[in-house]
Amino acid sequence: MRLLLWLVALMAAAIGIAVTARFNPGNVVFFYPPHRIDMSLNLFVVLIALLFLVLYGVARAVNATLRMPERVAAYRQRKREREGNKGLRDALKALFEGRFGHAEKAAMRAAELPENAGLAALIGARAAHRMREPARREAWLAGVAHDNTLKTARLMTVIELLVDDHQPEAALAAVAELNASGQRHIHALQWSMKANQQARNWPEVLRLVRILDKRKALHPALAARLRELAYEALLSEEGRDPEAIRRVWAGVPASDRTQPYIAARAAMAFNASGLQDEARVIAEEALKAGWDERVVRAYRDAAGPAGSPTLLAQIEHCEAWLRERPNDPELALTLGSLCLRQKLWGKAQRYLEQALSDATQSEMVRDIHLKLAQLHEALGQEEPAASHYRQSALATML
Repeated sequence: MRLLLWLVALMAAAIGIAVTARFNPGNVVFFYPPHRIDMSLNLFVVLIALLFLVLYGVARAVNATLRMPERVAAYRQRKREREGNKGLRDALKALFEGRFGHAEKAAMRAAELPENAGLAALIGARAAHRMREPARREAWLAGVAHDNTLKTARLMTVIELLVDDHQPEAALAAVAELNASGQRHIHALQWSMKANQQARNWPEVLRLVRILDKRKALHPALAARLRELAYEALLSEEGRDPEAIRRVWAGVPASDRTQPYIAARAAMAFNASGLQDEARVIAEEALKAGWDERVVRAYRDAAGPAGSPTLLAQIEHCEAWLRERPNDPELALTLGSLCLRQKLWGKAQRYLEQALSDATQSEMVRDIHLKLAQLHEALGQEEPAASHYRQSALATML
């Protein structure tokens, strides 16, 4: 439609010019003694138009010639941008495909464009790390160390790569630098937790687990397992120092104290330090919150002295629990062991034989036979004692 309108306009203009020129009798005279030039007005107008076109063409040519270096530079810049952006896209694609050598080469091409140099360095560092080239990785990261616009991205990359390379101290230094800049987003907290876990900084691991669990950034099973590992390590590191174990346990939140694994591990630590009274309290509180065989086992190891009110109270508790769980072999073994300690021979034998009839695990069968052997030996019954010792040894070999 536009072309048709242009054709109509040109035809109208041509007709107008032809009609005007036909009825135009005017002349133009150029007089420069002794020369004189006469021409029609129509010819003069045509010559003026041609002169204008020639001058316009010359001006355009001169302008184009003067701007040629600038246009060449702009063309080369556009070419570099195309090649740099293509290199960046190729580097990302190769990195995601797992072709790390191609990714690093493409990152080198992308880094030739200053605008892409920072991101290309991060991609190159990740690719070099995957190829186990720490020197090249550090070289890439050094190239972007002074770029404040990419500081957070660089530090997050450094933390992730150092944790993967099992360098927790260096990773924690990067975490400290990241925290100093005020960046505490979820992903940073997750990598900080992993770095502290490798560094065996268990109090900080527990703090980060609580934060991430509160924000629902950890699977509940993983959060529970990390707590278990942290408390196990803290209680194990203190050895047999009673005051140190008390300090650790004092810092455990009430919600964690009744978790079976944590309660059992704490009771074992208190037992090992000779703090059976505190171990019994821990086990009893945990068993009130939820039944668990590991806690029952720790409760058995926390038996009071023979003839003490504490031991009698333990026997009463176990008898009450056994009425609720008559087929629990661990509980029957615990009650039989406590009765054996109190020299209640008949009860001890009955509960131990009940445990033996319900036991399925070889370790538990071994312990029951050993207790029965000790019982018969205390009663002077050498033949049954020897038989149970043999059964205990056979169970150990399974």
